[in-house]
Amino acid sequence: MSQADTSLVQILNHWTAGQTPSNLEWQHLATEALKLPQWTKAFGLTPASVAELLQGRSPLENTSLSHLLPAVYTDILSLPSFHPPTKLHGEAEAISPSKILLSLVSLWLPFTLQLATLKQQLGRPVIQGILGGQGTGKTTLTEVLSVILAQLGYRTLSLSLDDLYKTYAERQQLQEQDPRLIWRGPPGTHDVDLGIELLDQLRQPNRPHPILVPRFDKSAWEGAGDRTTPEPVEGIDIVLFEGWFVGVRPINPAIFDDPTPPPIQTLADQAFARDMNQGLQDYLPLWERLDRLMLLYPTDYHLSQQWRRQAEQQMMATGKSGMTDSQIDRFVEYFWKSLHPELFITPLTKNPSYVNLVVEIDPDHTPGAIYQPSNS
Repeated sequence: MSQADTSLVQILNHWTAGQTPSNLEWQHLATEALKLPQWTKAFGLTPASVAELLQGRSPLENTSLSHLLPAVYTDILSLPSFHPPTKLHGEAEAISPSKILLSLVSLWLPFTLQLATLKQQLGRPVIQGILGGQGTGKTTLTEVLSVILAQLGYRTLSLSLDDLYKTYAERQQLQEQDPRLIWRGPPGTHDVDLGIELLDQLRQPNRPHPILVPRFDKSAWEGAGDRTTPEPVEGIDIVLFEGWFVGVRPINPAIFDDPTPPPIQTLADQAFARDMNQGLQDYLPLWERLDRLMLLYPTDYHLSQQWRRQAEQQMMATGKSGMTDSQIDRFVEYFWKSLHPELFITPLTKNPSYVNLVVEIDPDHTPGAIYQPSNS
């Protein structure tokens, strides 16, 4: 951690403990914030608004950041995502409280305030898409945002693309039709019409009756998974809709006629990738229901393989069964063959038409650079 970060953490720690920063400390916080022009642009901040935000004059009525930060910090620190049950040899160190605090101030709080402001402007529930692969922190992000939004008086719903999987029986029939669909996950394995109907219901303001949200049990059928009892919800203000290809759009199919990145190597691989690309067309009406899309973007997409191994080791350390490293490699490469990150995800970091915010994810799973996409 740099000397500047250390100084910031000291001020923030005192703040969360109830000690309001001095005028000099306010100035220091504002100065450090403004050193990151991409960050201030991403959240629409100016020197004046940074000072107002830090000193508790939030753009939201009756919302003071000076009270919000200490109110949510303790609850966020206690989230299960920040307390893995077992420390494994070779695994990255657990995220430190200081990094959590910096993430809270640099990303989670300003992003939450953006969501709450958008909810007020639209006058209806907000559908926030979150796109990210294995280990990028989608679940952690939704947990953190839910804590902050609850403090602001908003009800959130965490919805995964996984919750829209077709039933076990439907996927068995699908695999008979296309034996290449050996795992759930790629385009074609979801009930898109169900998702469209659900998001349309969730977007309605002041709906008088509960909405039945589909849920998916990954442990059913020896890990093949199946639908489980739907969850009735009502009064939802903000939907956090996450998944490994939420918002991803088809690319020019001619790309697959040229040399493709590994593991797309054979003609059969290229045919599979081309068909999965075509399958994304069916998801476009679902993506149209998104109000915003955030991209959690690993600094190196190969990290997802490493993170998946860590997740499996963590699970096996609790006594559950898991995949070997070679099985994990085949599993991850299968998804790279269907929607390769270099072809489908990287271009979105420069596409402001579809993505509102890019958050780069460092090898330790923490947020790095934060910026709005730009095609310049």
